[in-house]
Amino acid sequence: MQSDGPLVVAHRGSSALLAEHTLAAYEKALAEGADGLECDVRLTRDGHLVCVHDRRLERTSNGRGAVSDRSLQDLHSLDFGGWKVDLPESADDLVAARRDRDYRQPIEDDDKIRDAERRVLTFERLLQLFVDCGRNVQLYVETKHPTRWGGLVEQRVVASLRRFGLVPDRPAPDVASSRVVVMSFSPMAVRRLRELAPELPAVMLFDGLPPLYRDGTLPFGATIAGPGLHVLRSRPRFAERIRAAGNQLYVWTVDELADMEFVLGLGANMIATNRPARLLDHLQRVP
Repeated sequence: MQSDGPLVVAHRGSSALLAEHTLAAYEKALAEGADGLECDVRLTRDGHLVCVHDRRLERTSNGRGAVSDRSLQDLHSLDFGGWKVDLPESADDLVAARRDRDYRQPIEDDDKIRDAERRVLTFERLLQLFVDCGRNVQLYVETKHPTRWGGLVEQRVVASLRRFGLVPDRPAPDVASSRVVVMSFSPMAVRRLRELAPELPAVMLFDGLPPLYRDGTLPFGATIAGPGLHVLRSRPRFAERIRAAGNQLYVWTVDELADMEFVLGLGANMIATNRPARLLDHLQRVP
């Protein structure tokens, strides 16, 4: 894993090119050389963890209703990739989005490609890709709240991580050395994650900046502040306060070159982006 400079985290995979949270988007991010993969997790009605950002299905699938109201079998019947119809910005991106697919390959591979690009991604399948990828990358796991399942989400996440041997016996010496980082916008969820797996570093995410945390301190269990880019644009000195309080800085979601320069200037330790290849190129790093 890259240790000099910020870590480049693929936000929902290489999601500017391919439908977010699909297996194909994560495969692409790995091929592009991302240091980390970021995912959101929710529980289905029958207790399976799936990688879906929204509470409801309408934006990222051809289904309707809440994820928590559907079984995993229901979700497998939906198309989670067909909504991604926008063409990339350049011809090079268009080629990349095709995943360098060789159309001379055997026709039986078509179903595998279609599954990777359209099928709902379970957390277990993402973990399998992660442990089998053959290089040292990180996984950033966000638990979504509020949810009808409450703390069961964190319990299931940690149980899955333990099954894959991803919760170490002791904390890593630094965040960059940890294979898994957990995070949430919910202080209670962050607390639960730290109680269940104190060995894993935790990020407190911010969509705004509550007065309680404006001095750079964080709630119990978190050692990394995760403000959105818009938060830092309005309060850039927050980055200084985070460092002064002894915490690290994870920034989401940074796709444009001017924004990349801005967060690099603030000393971000980790940068989440929908365009990992663009940020890696800007940092003059190659896979």
